[in-house]
Amino acid sequence: MSIDAAAFKKGMRHLAASVTLITTRHRELRGGLTATAVCSVSAEPPQILVCVNKTASAHDPIAEAGFFCVNILCPSHRKIAERFAGMDGVEGDERFNDMGEWSSLSTGAPVLKGCPVSFDCRLVTKVAAGTHTIYIGEIVDLALDPDAHCLLYADGNFVHGELLKKAAQAA
Repeated sequence: MSIDAAAFKKGMRHLAASVTLITTRHRELRGGLTATAVCSVSAEPPQILVCVNKTASAHDPIAEAGFFCVNILCPSHRKIAERFAGMDGVEGDERFNDMGEWSSLSTGAPVLKGCPVSFDCRLVTKVAAGTHTIYIGEIVDLALDPDAHCLLYADGNFVHGELLKKAAQAA
C-alpha cells in the first residue's frame, strides 16, 4: 500500500534540487516547463532523464519532436522559472516572449542563454510512470558557463546555489 499524494509531496519538499527549464520545439511552436525531476542516467553514452507530468502543455510536444533541452537555471532566471511553472498565466509559445535570450544548439530546442549548463538531448526512450512520463535523452550538445551559479528549489522556496557553494568552501 502506498502513502497518499499529499504526504509524498510534503516529504519531497525536503529534497533540494536544481531548477531546470525543459524546452522543445515542435513544428514552429516552442514549448517548455519548469522541472526539478531531472537526473543523470549514464556517462557512456551521456544520457539524462526528465519526468514530465502528462497534463503539462510541453508533454506531447517533447514526444512528437523527439528532442528536448534541459536548461539548468541560475538565480537571475527566477521569473522565467515562475513563468514556465504557470505562475503568471502565460501559456505555450508566449512563455518565451519578453523574457530571456534564446538560441539553439544541434536539435533546435530552445536554449536559454546565461545558464550554468544547457543539455541538448535527442529523445531515446520514454517510460510511462503514474501521472508522468520519464523521457530519457542522449546528450548531443551542451552550452556551459562555469562561472554561473544554479538556482535550487527546497522546502517550497527558491534558493541560490551560490550560498551552498560558499557554505561548502567555509567548511
